[in-house]
Amino acid sequence: MPVPVLLVAGFLGAGKTTVVNHILAHAGGRRIAAVVNDFGAVNIDAELIAGASDGVVSLANGCICCSLESDLLRTLAGLLRRSPRPEAIVIETSGVADPADIVRNLMDPVISREAPLETVLCVVDATAPAEALNDALLRSQLRVADIVALSKVDLADAVGRERVRAAVMAAKPAAVVVDALHGEVSSVLLFPDGPDRPLAPRDPGRRRPAADRFETLSWISEQPVSLPRLQTAIGRLAPKLARAKGLFETAEQPGRQLLFQFAGGRATLAAIGKPASGTPRTRIVFIAEIGVLSTAEVGRVMDGCVDAGAG
Repeated sequence: MPVPVLLVAGFLGAGKTTVVNHILAHAGGRRIAAVVNDFGAVNIDAELIAGASDGVVSLANGCICCSLESDLLRTLAGLLRRSPRPEAIVIETSGVADPADIVRNLMDPVISREAPLETVLCVVDATAPAEALNDALLRSQLRVADIVALSKVDLADAVGRERVRAAVMAAKPAAVVVDALHGEVSSVLLFPDGPDRPLAPRDPGRRRPAADRFETLSWISEQPVSLPRLQTAIGRLAPKLARAKGLFETAEQPGRQLLFQFAGGRATLAAIGKPASGTPRTRIVFIAEIGVLSTAEVGRVMDGCVDAGAG
């Protein structure tokens, strides 16, 4: 039986990871394979992880997760050969990717016969200004969407939320627009019942030449950081950042790992248990438009966060 594919797209920091995590955590007994690319990684709650091998993470609820390290066809073929076979596949695109190319690849007869593209979901930040939808990349992401999920609706005021909703509907009138509080999107919308239901034809649009727009800069330390200094450092870098994400241990709370995320001008912290053995105590990835931020500047700012007195 064919395995339906859900493609999740959206701009940097829109909330794709939260949506994918919710799908995995509420699989309802369905075996779901999640595919993520190299630009970012799905944050899977530590208690769900059962083990990992060959780039595939097996989850306690029967789901699996792997990284799109090779071409899409090879990755999907590997998943479809697994036993037991997945009952659905979720592909999370990079926030800087135009999903039209993935849609085009999934339309290949060889792939669509075994793993047909069921739904394209685009996640849009409801707190973003409506004019942000004029971004060419975001409009490309909306263009291929069947469903648009408005994330962070609890953080947006009513007027701003409706402006974003109106802008989305103007950009893609045929899309179904839903609120995705805490990443929740109805599985009925994502994976409709009826495996024999014919899939609608798709037009991913003309192929556009690839143009790199963003780059990642990493900062790693074997020492814990001072939380107040880290907050100051992020404040200095924030005007140049499109996104940032990392794991770190603080001198104030040794042995406790924190997840740091920066998106849409907001920074959040969450405790996620103890650091994994054999990994650096601090590792943060910064995403910025090419040329806006240098590795040297990141080093100068972030090196001041290290607590030299910590062992």
